Amino acid sequence: MEKIIVRLHKKTYPIIITNKLFDDFSSFWPININDQIVFITNNKVAPIYLDKLTTLLNRSGIKTDQLILPDGEKNKSLNILNQIFTKLLKNNYDRVNTILIAVGGGVIGDITGFAAATYQRGIRFIQVPTTLLSQVDAAIGGKTGINHTLGKNMIGAFYQPIAVLINPSVLHTLKTKDFSAGLAEIIKYAIALDANFFNWLENNLNNLLTLNPSTMTYCIRRCCELKKYIVELDEYDQHARSSLNLGHTYGHAIESYQKYAQWSHGEAVSAGIIMAINAALHLKQFDKNDAKRVILLLKRANLPVQGPKNMTPKNYMKYMIRDKKSNSTQINLVLPIAIGKVKTFFNVKPEVISLSIQNNSY
Repeated sequence: MEKIIVRLHKKTYPIIITNKLFDDFSSFWPININDQIVFITNNKVAPIYLDKLTTLLNRSGIKTDQLILPDGEKNKSLNILNQIFTKLLKNNYDRVNTILIAVGGGVIGDITGFAAATYQRGIRFIQVPTTLLSQVDAAIGGKTGINHTLGKNMIGAFYQPIAVLINPSVLHTLKTKDFSAGLAEIIKYAIALDANFFNWLENNLNNLLTLNPSTMTYCIRRCCELKKYIVELDEYDQHARSSLNLGHTYGHAIESYQKYAQWSHGEAVSAGIIMAINAALHLKQFDKNDAKRVILLLKRANLPVQGPKNMTPKNYMKYMIRDKKSNSTQINLVLPIAIGKVKTFFNVKPEVISLSIQNNSY
């Protein structure tokens, strides 16, 4: 078992990494006999894990309930959020004893966390991430919310879980495309924060792709350590936490333009990372040889290094101007200035953004 403690001003909680999560209740789950448990999951994850989890808790004398939502980013919406509220209200779940348990990827974690933040002004919730992307990033740090047709993650709250419980062995159930989506966030961490980790990824990517257990556990732990470090510095995304948005301003534009269909979040971020590198190259802030290293690593991870062919710079900028790092008159971008280091550039000129999007030389 690996245990990482996130220590914040008002809350402290564990990130636990163990392959025995579904076998042992008493060692890992911060739940007691009087708690009212509601599992929130989706129709893709429920058939694989829900029976195991309900049996584990029921065997310990804990009663459970469940709500199975439709899968997909497009369902991280106000309508689906209301289904959670309706379930809780119809069954008279109270603020004192209720715990929501999010079992799924980033969509389930985000919407469950937002429901927990707002139901009766705040109830407890636990993250049980089942995708690589959510295990290394989305489940940690308390960013919760839903999407709007005009922009991704525009409605939400900072609200921390009481625990993040990670079982790496569940990654064997992921499709190759979904696994690669998580690798995009892992590579982002390395480019933004840790050059040594980037070197490690170059040397160990093949072992990650074959789900080597020790390699996988180390990678997840390192990402959790990096996320913990940044969240403890900047829980509410006022300064340091923006470094984790590398590639996301472009990537969120791709997702919003496509109405949260076709491209996954990880694929969009991967293309966004290359666009951010292109912008940094145009500003003479990044080394071309390092750019080639990033491109090669993303390609080896089966990730795209160009955006959708049907998107124009105008399509991107329509959404980028609404990005939370920007304001109504200028676009701000997190760009790499070296492998392992990023910087926020304010009021980036439209021509630089346009060139960064149109650069198809890779």
